[in-house]
Amino acid sequence: MPLIHLKTSNGPISNSENLLNLLSQKLSELTGKPEQYVMTLLQENVPMTFGGTVDPCCYVEIKSIGSLHPREMTESFCNLIASQTGIPKNRIYICFEDKDPKQWGFNGQTFG
Repeated sequence: MPLIHLKTSNGPISNSENLLNLLSQKLSELTGKPEQYVMTLLQENVPMTFGGTVDPCCYVEIKSIGSLHPREMTESFCNLIASQTGIPKNRIYICFEDKDPKQWGFNGQTFG
């Protein structure tokens, strides 16, 4: 049930499949949840501004039922995304959302 959704003004990202795999592995590792339940999404070439400029930037949403550790995860994901996309860490925002199991559906039912 962990989800990481990355939106970037960059694109196309030449190693996008590799980036998605690395994000999936990292999210599984940092939440302690099986990777078989992790979903990754990537949107490239999204019209965006950050700090009043259109220089490359990135917005990331991370959602999970518990197991979120924003301080640790922010550093880890910023480093990973910066190394794979060339977007500076100071142009990456990450939003964390801890979901109630009753609000997350999978396979015809909710987790709670």
